[in-house]
Amino acid sequence: MKKNDKQKGENDISLPLTSSSDLRSRQSVRATFKLTEKAIETISIVAFHMGIKQKSLFDHLIEDARSLNSIAREIKHPEFRKQDRIQKTYVISRKTLSCLEKVSKNFGAPRDALVEYSIKRLMPVITEERAKHRERKKILGEITEYLKQGEKILRKSREILGEDDPVCYKFENAMAACCNAHNSIKSFVERGKIIEDF
Repeated sequence: MKKNDKQKGENDISLPLTSSSDLRSRQSVRATFKLTEKAIETISIVAFHMGIKQKSLFDHLIEDARSLNSIAREIKHPEFRKQDRIQKTYVISRKTLSCLEKVSKNFGAPRDALVEYSIKRLMPVITEERAKHRERKKILGEITEYLKQGEKILRKSREILGEDDPVCYKFENAMAACCNAHNSIKSFVERGKIIEDF
């Protein structure tokens, strides 16, 4: 009986096989780069603000072969060397490191430069998030006012109907849910302060 590239799983479902090399390419490795302070801050801020691991950001940016090749063609070596750099170690996948080294070798482009310019691709994300952050702050202010108005209505309904009235009870539950949502939104907006002055 011939083996093919699929195996039968439970309930006779055909599943594609995976290989040990595929799995090894996803192993984490440590890689050290010399980057500008701005690049280091950029990747930290995007990772923190959006709740994405730095490793995932590196994998996303570096494994985009088309963009990495475009960056490699455009890099100006003397201009890149002029800037002050800090040595920084990151955890990335073996596949990401392999892609980086392959493009670096093919184009004669420094690895550090490829990483630096790849991170610059995150700047539009920060710009967009900064604009959203300003709007979120405004909306939070409106929600805070809405909550204050709701508390006034709840106090009034308790005075008129009594605390045991079903209307008061239902409105109290609605206010508790609104208060929880307000606190979650406030916490999210507080976290967003990191991008205000970036």
